[in-house]
Amino acid sequence: MYRDFKLRSALIQNKQLRLLPQEHVYDKINGVWNLSSDQGNLGTFFVTNVRIVWHANMNDSFNVSIPYLQIRSIKIRDSKFGLALVIESSQQSGGYVLGFKIDPVEKLQASVKEINSLHKVYSASPIFGVDYKMEEKPQSLEALTVEQIQDDVEIDSDDHPDAFVAYFADGNKQQDREPVFSEELGLAIEKLKDGFTLQGLWEVMS
Repeated sequence: MYRDFKLRSALIQNKQLRLLPQEHVYDKINGVWNLSSDQGNLGTFFVTNVRIVWHANMNDSFNVSIPYLQIRSIKIRDSKFGLALVIESSQQSGGYVLGFKIDPVEKLQASVKEINSLHKVYSASPIFGVDYKMEEKPQSLEALTVEQIQDDVEIDSDDHPDAFVAYFADGNKQQDREPVFSEELGLAIEKLKDGFTLQGLWEVMS
């Protein structure tokens, strides 16, 4: 309905236009003649923000829906019925030329002006009945980057040697050192290298 030119569709219910999503009626004009036949047909004319709709009063299934998307021109022209609103549809929709008699002339002129304005608004910002929402702009890489904060840890290397030095500095030794009795532990242990004490190693580990 937003894009297609429709004839004899289910547009009317209880004499009211069945609105599409996001559609609003701007004007409803009674007593409008459709000049598609020699005698004309009296009906009701709806002007919305999406389309123009006309239906016959005697038979509302005799109707036409003209979306702004398919309108090529909107003009006032002279006819055998007098001045009339003439709407020409696009070639894509069939190239129809439809005439409508709106009285008085002042109302005709006001309606043409309103329809032209709505047509321009629709052309600038088409409505297709679908709501959309712009996604929030993703955060930049700089905003997502967390600055690494170094722990404020002070390493005191003066009081005791590094424990790893004690354990691995002598990794290439050819044989074990002689065992000695440790009074602190109450058992025999391998003799420590010069400069290392059990107390010092325990302080490193604690």
